[in-house]
Formats: sequence, C-alpha cells, structure tokens
Amino acid sequence: MQTHPYSWNYIPLLMQIVVAVGMGCSMVTMSWHIGRHRNLKTKLEAYECGIPAEGDARGRFSVRFYMVAMLFILFDVEVVFLLPWALIYRQLPKITGSPMFGFWEMLVYLGFVMVGLLYIRQKGILDWASDKGDL
Repeated sequence: MQTHPYSWNYIPLLMQIVVAVGMGCSMVTMSWHIGRHRNLKTKLEAYECGIPAEGDARGRFSVRFYMVAMLFILFDVEVVFLLPWALIYRQLPKITGSPMFGFWEMLVYLGFVMVGLLYIRQKGILDWASDKGDL
C-alpha cells in the first residue's frame, strides 16, 4: 500500500478553485473583448421609467442615507432576536430553570436598543425636515 502526504487530499479542492476562478476570469475577459463599447443615442435614452437621465450615475449620497440604512439593519436584527424569544417565551422557565430569567434577559436587550434609539433621536438622524447638511 502506497501512502502519500495528507496535503494531497486537498488537490481536488484546489483544482475546483482554479477551474472556477479561471472560468470567471475567462468569461469576463471574453465579454470585454467581444462586446461593443459604443455610446449610441439609443443606448443613452431613458430606459423603462421614461425619465431622462440627469448627470452622472455615480452621484454622491448624503451621509443620512447611509445612517438610515444602518438603522434599518439594526432594527431588522432586533426583530430577528425578538421573534424567536416571543415564540418560546412560555418554555423559557423550563429551559433556563428560572421563571423570570428570559424576561429580564430580553429587558436588558431592549434597554440597549432603547439607548440606541435615544441616541438616534438626540442626533436628529431621522429628522429630515431640518437642513443640517451632512452629519
């Protein structure tokens, strides 16, 4: 029985990675060489929505846009934690051994979320009517 080094077991994985990266690079390269790169009038016309394009598509967004996006993620994650807790709330005393542990645990979590919400309110991030410029 011939033995080989353990690292040889990774050769099929390495081959798969090389093939995947090679195919991806070759497709991008081929599309770049085969595709047309002409800005025609029809190419620059409004597409589907009917509103003509104005300015550069790479315009700058206000910092508020990104702050609201991060807030959405924050409160989305809050729901991810609250929903499973609410579904098993009645079984928590059996799981934890303490009748109020699950309640106090969630109260602490909601306290952290409330501190974040108060910070947001104090900074005025959601106050779109005021013109403070970028934060």
